[in-house]
Amino acid sequence: MDSRLLDILVCPICKGPLLYRKAEQELVCKADRLAFHIRDGIPVMLEDEARKLDPAEEIQS
Repeated sequence: MDSRLLDILVCPICKGPLLYRKAEQELVCKADRLAFHIRDGIPVMLEDEARKLDPAEEIQS
């Protein structure tokens, strides 16, 4: 994933910062506890397609 793109992407819901999880190929919003998938190098920034994080799932910065 292009680092310049990561610098400008924000959560589409709260406009907060996103964490890039390379191994999982997703962008995580800590505030909303949502994970946005990255498919073929393109982030899918749709709330309806986001994965809700499990309460026990640890979010590392």
